[in-house]
Amino acid sequence: MPAQNFKHALFCAVITLIIAYPILGLNLEAQGINVTLTGADTFTIVSVFLAAVVVFLFQLFRDNIMGSLQGALSGLSSGSQKEPMAENKRAKIESWVLTGIVVLALFWPFFVSRGAVDLATLVLIYVMLALGLNVVVGLAGLLDLGYVAFYAVGAYTFALLSQYTGISFWVSLPLGALLAALFGLVLGFPVLRLRGDYLAIVTLGFGEIIRILLNNWTSLTGGPNGIGGIPDPTLFGMEFGRRVKEEGNTSFHETFGIAYSGEHKVIFLYLIALVLAVFTALVIRRFMRMPVGRAWEALREDEIAARSLGLSRTAVKLSAFTIGAFFAGFAGTVFASKQGFISPESFVFLESAIILAIVVLGGMGSQIGVVLAAIAVTILPELAREFSEYRMLVFGAAMVLMMVWRPQGLMPMRRIHIELNKQD
Repeated sequence: MPAQNFKHALFCAVITLIIAYPILGLNLEAQGINVTLTGADTFTIVSVFLAAVVVFLFQLFRDNIMGSLQGALSGLSSGSQKEPMAENKRAKIESWVLTGIVVLALFWPFFVSRGAVDLATLVLIYVMLALGLNVVVGLAGLLDLGYVAFYAVGAYTFALLSQYTGISFWVSLPLGALLAALFGLVLGFPVLRLRGDYLAIVTLGFGEIIRILLNNWTSLTGGPNGIGGIPDPTLFGMEFGRRVKEEGNTSFHETFGIAYSGEHKVIFLYLIALVLAVFTALVIRRFMRMPVGRAWEALREDEIAARSLGLSRTAVKLSAFTIGAFFAGFAGTVFASKQGFISPESFVFLESAIILAIVVLGGMGSQIGVVLAAIAVTILPELAREFSEYRMLVFGAAMVLMMVWRPQGLMPMRRIHIELNKQD
């Protein structure tokens, strides 16, 4: 066995023990005149050392283990070696599948519990966010780590307008989206010459600037206390609460002569989120087939070649940032209405990381893949609440496994292949 493998395995085991130090909780405490060492219980200590042993053995026999796993799991990546389906046939199948999902989603909330509908609304919000980020990352190839900032702009636009001016949800919806698009346009200018890691750092900084601004501008945003009492959307002047809050409106249950139920509001918010998610998917799908969509893909594949063909790097990047931010503003407005309360803690960097992970897991550029990944990332943690403490651990492990065995994502985007016949 090579000595180099042994040294590497030993180094990894030591690093595992160092990283696990906070879990051990070792600390010196003064008890009278004596100093005692306190820490975790025996089970935790044994588990940490067993983990270090497992890491050591895995690194020691890594070549053999990875070779066996590659052979056993070769079927997972075999689909990427097959001939791609014809583009027209694939588009027709995708249209039928998406239509079936939408029809099922329309009737589904009337047969399930209120909690399930509320969770489905959150899933649709993440679908809108992921579809918007898919434009920036998946299609244009611009790594954006501050996407949650546009989400926050849409949410706070509705919250502030309703608090200070009494503007309704339906008026704030386009205003929040347009203001988020404006922020996307403003962000686009400083990053026109940046690519890769530098672009990621700048967008990450932009996201943190927005969050800190919301946190410190207490006279306007309420700071850490957030903004509460955000009104619900109305349906032609009908409110879904037990009592009417605004003069001139009527209540939904009294108008139709039915008993009041809190589920009416939840289902209505779900249907709004569903319509907006479908609208987002259709608009972005249309953009993908337009020249601007082809320009995004050209910029992603090779920026120098795209510029040599006459494409304006400025226009292409700005359009991607602006359109992606527009739909994030949509999602933020719906989120603010759903929660009824928002604070800067709702828009931390972790949200950007989760949205980016959805895009990567689903397959960059693939709409169906993004939708499936959003459903999985949002629902699976709720189905395993007893493992909530290990949510991020499982999430990180899933990302690593996906990147190793299926880096193209769950449903990778297919490209049109053109082959030239060889001349004799």
